[in-house]
Amino acid sequence: MTIACWPDHLFLVGCGNMAGQMLTRWLACGLDPARVTVLRPSGKPVAQGVTVVTAYPDALPAGATVLLGMKPYQIADVAAGLAPLLTAETRLVSILAGTPIADLRRHFPAPRDVVCAMPNLPVGLGEGVVALYTDAATDAAAKADIAALIAPLGLAEWMGDEALFNQVTALSGCGPAFLFRFIDALSRAGEALGIPADQAARMALATVQGSANMAARASVSPATLADQVASPGGMTRQGLNVLDADNRLLDLLTDTLVAARDRGAAMARGE
Repeated sequence: MTIACWPDHLFLVGCGNMAGQMLTRWLACGLDPARVTVLRPSGKPVAQGVTVVTAYPDALPAGATVLLGMKPYQIADVAAGLAPLLTAETRLVSILAGTPIADLRRHFPAPRDVVCAMPNLPVGLGEGVVALYTDAATDAAAKADIAALIAPLGLAEWMGDEALFNQVTALSGCGPAFLFRFIDALSRAGEALGIPADQAARMALATVQGSANMAARASVSPATLADQVASPGGMTRQGLNVLDADNRLLDLLTDTLVAARDRGAAMARGE
């Protein structure tokens, strides 16, 4: 996959699990590692050709794009060293959960273009979801360039309301972990019915993978697909009756997302 343009220079503050997945995908899609610098206190290498530094440089290249990929609680310490290096032309992209645009602009007042991004782990495969939000101060050209940078990672969705970011994070950001738990539960349920554990694990994973691919390519909704699979009086319908009774599956997932959303709101309050 190619995109219209890569940033002249990409400076990553931190390269943990999520930022690392994003960088891995960008490099696989043609980003020149010579254009990338990673600030990593450990100095641990990231990828061949990528420069790793353990302290802030004296200056950043003109027109650099900065990705904040550290832990949200570190923002004040990072701002002390990073903010003096940023200019109006620096493009700042943050993947810090629970950190709104207003907080980013307060800690990093110089950049005109600031974007919040919430990716999920499948971005490393180019099959992720990235929610994006910016304010009126970010110009259209910068917004387009950042969208082009995000494009190789998967589905990009611009949100019109920043207040929805915790909800989006609960759905797509936390969603992979919830789905992994479902796959594990489906596997263990098969084992409980007498299927050997290793076979149940392989079959559960393949079932979810194939079904997700089918849903992605279908012209009808997943709800319609479920009903199409379930013949009246058949095995599938009987199982769906259990999941659908009193909206138990919907209620369980809603409660799960609410718990994640509320934790995001608490994090934003510093709790």
